Amino acid sequence: MSRENYLYAAKLSEQAERYQDMVSEMKQLAALAVEQELSIDERNLLSVAYKNLVGARRASWRILQSVEQSEMMKNNDKRVGLVQKYRAVVEKELDEICGDVLQLLDKYLVPSATTTEASVFYLKMKADYHRYLAEFKSEEARKEAADNTLGAYKAAQDKAMELTTTNPIRLGLALNFSVFYYEILTQPEQACSLAKQAFDDAISDLDSLGEDSYKDSALIMQLLRDNLTLWTSEMQDEGKA
Repeated sequence: MSRENYLYAAKLSEQAERYQDMVSEMKQLAALAVEQELSIDERNLLSVAYKNLVGARRASWRILQSVEQSEMMKNNDKRVGLVQKYRAVVEKELDEICGDVLQLLDKYLVPSATTTEASVFYLKMKADYHRYLAEFKSEEARKEAADNTLGAYKAAQDKAMELTTTNPIRLGLALNFSVFYYEILTQPEQACSLAKQAFDDAISDLDSLGEDSYKDSALIMQLLRDNLTLWTSEMQDEGKA
């Protein structure tokens, strides 16, 4: 199939909400990045396809973890065992999806990026999927995933300095990087510092915000501010306790 047909088939799959099919088409398209890098539309479609696959399973995992904790509090060992067995199935799927994305990024997408925006987009994506692994891994595997996440976010952050402070990709990177510090590394002060810096820098450069990206940037800035409010409040509550 031609590049145009892969793209059409992926959009068709998205409309039908058949995200596994969408991923299959986008994988074929990603492999062609060595000949010609993905357009903005194509890379966004790739992100949407995998985000839907992984998002559903991350939500399932969180629900199962909550159920497991509830059953443990009731000392219901038999049910705990059943939940753990089911959770392992979801974790296997998460492992496979994240591994799939990371392979595409390392083999085709990161090397093919010729613009700063594309480089930051793919390095951020790489960090995000390592972070999703760190969410459910334990012990050494969790440490390895966290180290890989940190390395990719730092590489993306260094590259993102070339973008305007109001660029939605740069802001999205700051948002996800700060979440990583808060949720995975449990470093709330570092998370707040990173989020506040990104927000303040963008506020001071609002004049440079183009009409085309205004909506995306404003939404991410709102999320940064919401997180800052929540995290600061939680830190104050812990301090009182």
